[in-house]
Amino acid sequence: MLGLLLLCGVMVQPVGSDSLVKLPPPDTVGRITVEQALWHRRSVRSFADESLSVAQVGQLLWSAQGLNRGLVGRTAPSAGATYPMELYLVAGKVKGLKPGLYHYGFDGHFLSLVKGGDQRASLAEAALGQSSITAAPAVLVLGADFSRTARAYGQRAPRYVYMEAGHIGENVHLQCEALGLGTVMIGAFQDGRVKKLIGTGREPLYIMPVGRKRSR
Repeated sequence: MLGLLLLCGVMVQPVGSDSLVKLPPPDTVGRITVEQALWHRRSVRSFADESLSVAQVGQLLWSAQGLNRGLVGRTAPSAGATYPMELYLVAGKVKGLKPGLYHYGFDGHFLSLVKGGDQRASLAEAALGQSSITAAPAVLVLGADFSRTARAYGQRAPRYVYMEAGHIGENVHLQCEALGLGTVMIGAFQDGRVKKLIGTGREPLYIMPVGRKRSR
């Protein structure tokens, strides 16, 4: 199922402009094992009233669509390396980041502002009023350009794109556990309204609110 601009079909300004935010380098070592993350992974819909840091959201975005192995591949597999996904971040309470809708630029690990202002309430309305979206300090929205994969695989493209969305969602889940955060993969929303919100013509597949787990 973030905005998290690649820059395939999306115009961006040079890094260093006011609308771009360079993210801290991702942590590639971590503090817990994959097995521990798998053991503790669960869907979280209730979040503590705490802000996230730019480093935390940057790590989450990298886990979803970041570069690995130098400049060769990405953190999630893609059929034929067609990479149909675009990742958006809806920032509400992120320290050092103004509220707004951002697109994740994997090639350079940066955010590009798409729309200013807190968009969480609008996104929640488009997602049938799900309160976890407004409660979370940040939300990832995953959108797809099916044509990228269709050029290589024709009618089988949708299958591969949906598979890739699942790969990305699980990456984010495990990264959340490693950071002591929680998330849930939301697929119930009005496609047209979410598509209009992100404003790039990408087909929305997942919404993932992210935040600190509320103490029980």
